[in-house]
Amino acid sequence: MTYTFEMYQEAAQYILERTTLRPKVAITLGSGLAPLAEAVQAEQVFPYADIPHFPRATVEGHPGRMIVGTLEGTPVVVMQGRVHFYEGYTLQEVTFYVRVLKLMGVETLILTNAAGGLNKAFHVGDLMLIEDHINLPGLVGHSPLWGPNDERFGPRFPPMNRAYTRALRELAFQVARELDVDLRRGVYVGLGGPAFETPAEVRMLRALGGDAVGMSTVHETVVAVHAGMQVLGISTITNIAVDRVDAAEEASHEEVLEAGKKVAPRLAALIQGIVQRIG
Repeated sequence: MTYTFEMYQEAAQYILERTTLRPKVAITLGSGLAPLAEAVQAEQVFPYADIPHFPRATVEGHPGRMIVGTLEGTPVVVMQGRVHFYEGYTLQEVTFYVRVLKLMGVETLILTNAAGGLNKAFHVGDLMLIEDHINLPGLVGHSPLWGPNDERFGPRFPPMNRAYTRALRELAFQVARELDVDLRRGVYVGLGGPAFETPAEVRMLRALGGDAVGMSTVHETVVAVHAGMQVLGISTITNIAVDRVDAAEEASHEEVLEAGKKVAPRLAALIQGIVQRIG
């Protein structure tokens, strides 16, 4: 689908007319992390199907609801699930909500995801702060910014060298230290999916400098940066990427969801602390 500026406005207006809150912070929850929304005191809950022009989430672990409420006293929007390129959506549809958030007045976007560990020092259950990313679909021409540029959102050629806001990364590490949460750091590699990586691909991505790999986040980051938003990204390592063809283990979505549930309390505490400081 090709969206017009008026369609983004219509979706934003639908939400703003039904809530008294005007959040400056939004949080997107990845696979298996939807229970984090339970920490939010909700004022309004909007199923994606009710919001004009919103795509519907179809993957298990992504309920598909927007929650507007407060977290640690700070007004927030929580995206309980996202849609993905591999579901058959265009990248403009995948990132539709980011521009809607921008028109709602959101300035800071916290992106979470479930990711496979490429870094051999990582373990299932680790949290990784995203310092930078490798957008493989983007490198071969698949971009949410493809097509005519709308200057009302941002420039034709947005710089990506500071995609993940340094001040937010520093704040995340400060909060992690205070909470005694072990927070790794690294480079996130975004793929198209839905197939998990072959062992040869895992070795290649590791050689390129990737520390974690997943099927989301990079496109949302591009659109948020284009719109002048601050971005913080956190990956939960929910499986270790298999790098040998003779390995007995194999990745599965069920494993990802189960690991996400286990790490959710630590991630929730970290995000609550970050939001409290931002607010």
